[in-house]
Amino acid sequence: MASQKPQRTPEEIEDIILRKIFLVALKENPSSSDPRVVYLEMTAAEILSEGKNLLLSRDLMERVLIDRLSGEFPNSEPSFDYLIGCYKRAHEEIKKISNMKDKTLRSEMESAAKQAKKLAVSYARIHLGNPDLFSNGELRDNKPKVRPSGSSNSPLFPLLFAELSNGVMLDGFGGNDFGRGVDCPPGFFEEFFKDSDFDTLDPILKGLYEDLRGSVLKVSVLGNFQQPLRALSYLVKLPVGAKSLVNHPWWIPKGVYLNGRVIEMTSILGPFFHVSALPDHTIFKSQPDVGQQCFSDASTRRAADLLSSFTTIKTLMNTLYNDLADVLLCLLRNAETRDSVLEYLAEVINKNASRAHIQVDPISCASSGMFVNLSAVMLRLAEPFLDANLSKIDKIDPTYVFNSNRLDLRGLTALHATSEEVAEWIDKVNPVKIDGSGLSCDGENRLRQMQDASSSGSTHNVKPTQSSGVKAKYTFICECFFITARVLNLGLLKAFSDFKHLVQDISRSEDALASLKAMQEQTPSPQLELDISRLEKEIELYTQEKFCYEAQILRDGVLIQRALSFYRLMVVWLVGLVGGFKMPLPSTCPMEFASMPEHFVEDAMELLIFASRIPKALDGVILDDFMNFIIMFMASPQFIKNPYLRAKMVEVLNCWMPRRSGSSATSTLFEGHQLSLEYLVRNLLKLYVDIEFTGSHTQFYDKFNIRHNIAELLEYLWQVPSHRNAWKQIAKEEEKGVYLNFLNFLINDSIYLLDESLNKILELKELEAEMSNTAEWERRPAQERQERTRLFHSQENIIRIDMKLANEDVSMLAFTSEQITAPFLLPEMVERVANMLNYFLLQLVGPQRKSLTLKDPEKYEFRPKELLKQIVRIYVHLARGDSKNIFPTAISSDGRSYNEQLFSAAADVLRRIGEDGRIIQDFIELGTKAKAAASEAMDAEAALGDIPDEFLDPIQYTLMKDPVILPSSRITIDRPVIQRHLLSDGTDPFNRSHLTAEMLIPDTELKARIEEFVRSQELKKHGEGLNMQSSKGTIQPTSGEMLID
Repeated sequence: MASQKPQRTPEEIEDIILRKIFLVALKENPSSSDPRVVYLEMTAAEILSEGKNLLLSRDLMERVLIDRLSGEFPNSEPSFDYLIGCYKRAHEEIKKISNMKDKTLRSEMESAAKQAKKLAVSYARIHLGNPDLFSNGELRDNKPKVRPSGSSNSPLFPLLFAELSNGVMLDGFGGNDFGRGVDCPPGFFEEFFKDSDFDTLDPILKGLYEDLRGSVLKVSVLGNFQQPLRALSYLVKLPVGAKSLVNHPWWIPKGVYLNGRVIEMTSILGPFFHVSALPDHTIFKSQPDVGQQCFSDASTRRAADLLSSFTTIKTLMNTLYNDLADVLLCLLRNAETRDSVLEYLAEVINKNASRAHIQVDPISCASSGMFVNLSAVMLRLAEPFLDANLSKIDKIDPTYVFNSNRLDLRGLTALHATSEEVAEWIDKVNPVKIDGSGLSCDGENRLRQMQDASSSGSTHNVKPTQSSGVKAKYTFICECFFITARVLNLGLLKAFSDFKHLVQDISRSEDALASLKAMQEQTPSPQLELDISRLEKEIELYTQEKFCYEAQILRDGVLIQRALSFYRLMVVWLVGLVGGFKMPLPSTCPMEFASMPEHFVEDAMELLIFASRIPKALDGVILDDFMNFIIMFMASPQFIKNPYLRAKMVEVLNCWMPRRSGSSATSTLFEGHQLSLEYLVRNLLKLYVDIEFTGSHTQFYDKFNIRHNIAELLEYLWQVPSHRNAWKQIAKEEEKGVYLNFLNFLINDSIYLLDESLNKILELKELEAEMSNTAEWERRPAQERQERTRLFHSQENIIRIDMKLANEDVSMLAFTSEQITAPFLLPEMVERVANMLNYFLLQLVGPQRKSLTLKDPEKYEFRPKELLKQIVRIYVHLARGDSKNIFPTAISSDGRSYNEQLFSAAADVLRRIGEDGRIIQDFIELGTKAKAAASEAMDAEAALGDIPDEFLDPIQYTLMKDPVILPSSRITIDRPVIQRHLLSDGTDPFNRSHLTAEMLIPDTELKARIEEFVRSQELKKHGEGLNMQSSKGTIQPTSGEMLID
């Protein structure tokens, strides 16, 4: 019978387990099969000298571990790898120990193995925090098995990725690089960050954050950003990790050269926010190149391929947005780190304020990618207070604009108030009393009152405070609201602007390319070939950038809708500052409203315009509040000073017209909206007048584009019965007010645009004649031919635009005059209207009409037949409404353009083009009346004889009928003449001093003398029995000097 093996004692079992874990031996064993086992000869000698057995126990294991780490042994693995190995082996031994049948022994051995495991973690922390403590600082030489591009110093770096990724591929392009080939033992990080003080972990975490930052530096959305971002998210969820991050010197970098780009590239979070699909300056370009990889040669790609790229980028960007939002939210929920996050966001905004400029310096400002990402993240953080009922709106305090210690809002252009007015108002409502300590005596009370008012919802009655030494405290909702508004202005809205300019650049380049190719066909040259090649490459790059914007922004419907929800809150909150959605507005603008940054409203309008042009972007969006806001403020310069901002509101409405928007969301805004029915037409007419004087050096040209939008909207509203009735009522109520001004400017524009267009047509025909003479044209130098060709295309564009606008204005005169005639026939207006119509008639049927023939008139929006029909209809409409028979006299008194033969010539043309017979008949009758009026006028003029100069109007040199004295210059002038002048210019024409119709002084004495003179002359001529014969001239050719007034 075989002898039994001697049973091992618990001490011997413990020795075996611990030696396996720590790979050490206290007894020399040359036959050991594991080359990693280290014989600790000196340690063994010391133990023996102490009279102890050479068995490794819990009491000895820390001493053994220190000796193992401190000694230099051939072929031994680096200290950190060794400690990780100890942890793994301890973990494995614990699993084996769990199978022991002896409960007491199992408990003892588990305790020993767990202690060894804990010891390995503890010394791993010590080793990482003090890299020079063991093995002569080998930590910095210990590189991870797979180094990513960029610097990685901490051995924890690859372990962290291995722990978080669990072998899953996190991105579709860059691959799971960082944790590949590394195995993180289960539970290591949980043990590593547990039961340790901040001072021990802080330097380790700081190193990790630096490595994470470096791992995403210049990485695009197609690169591997997800692993580092997941690691960052893991670390900030640890209280110690969050605290360490916001205390890192690179949390908010400092330095005299700090700017927006420096923060983006050097702060810990900056490179994470830089990850994007949007293009950036070459120096900071990220890889892989999104445009090159996804959108090169886009014109030849299948639509399905492009759609796949769009979807991939959108998905990856939303992953980035969500993870970044989680990181910030985690830090914001922590009371110790919340302020640091707000400080970081404020610093990023303040240092990038110049991103709002038209031209942005990419070296000193952060990228568009960073700010679009930040926009998406802030909208996610704002989501809890963007509910449909806007239930948290009372938490937004307007005094934040004046008192914020973080955001610099005071330097922004306000809706109406100047910075001096704001400062004066603050001083007036809050006189500051300072005690000896330098603190405001009532500062605390005032701040408390302010917060009470804010929380109760009465924000429009809150007065700003300005107290030395007292910091205003605001709710997170309030801070988040203003930070989001600033980020969107510098981010998403700036990106919209950049995209619009990019599209314009592509259009210009394509036009230039077409011109160059046309020239190359006519006169080939090597230089032209080079220019064509350069432009084609330029267009390719522009197109790639355009698709990048489309992928990240335009295709992200959720991002657009979140932004719309935010700006709905914005406009409702702003309206609350003036008393809510009700008309009319207060007589004076509250300073709280007047002091708000102008871009709050401008951004809302820009977003609405942009979203309106994206299919289905407005579906499900509540637009009523936006509509109310626009109607309330678009014609209120005393609330919103900038006329271009008010004009932008009309552009929004223009996008919403049912025939243009294609969205069900806009269909009821015009026809079933109460404020719209009451005020929309009135305010559009008022804005049409106000926009004449914008204060800009380009105001003359700007007004045409703005009025084009208003005209399109008014034409649509005229077709809606309720709005047409409102229009007619306004014309009746404001016959001598805003409606008369509107009519005056409409006529001014019509004359200028049509006259400009017709003159340009003559110039264009001259250029056409030059170019058609091939022999002469070819003899000219190439540069001259190119310049003349460019001029030709430029003239074509000008004619097309001016003629389109002129057609709109004449069309509006035609359809409104059918039902509204009284304002046209007022004394100060009737001659102006008649002169305009006569001038248009002369151009269309007079002697020079043949010189206006074009090969392709439709190309230039020039439709002479339709234009003539509309002009004649205006004549007829006014004649039908002329109960006092003053219109024929006004027509015949026009000494520049009137000729009786024009009426018969026009009638002949109308018959040929199929105009309504009744219109032609009425028009002929009007011509007959005008002829009779001309004859009567000649008789009257002959009867008067020589008129004394004092009876003549100083501007028109016609006999005055209602003389008035101008209060400043004391000059006497005929009332209709000066009233006509005041419609366009509110100044005395003789000294430019301010003048209104109410300031005119009737000259009753002179009027009586004029009337007496007329009576005496009539009696004199009648007594002499003179017969005056009227003579009519024939049509005379006209020159270009036909522009009236």
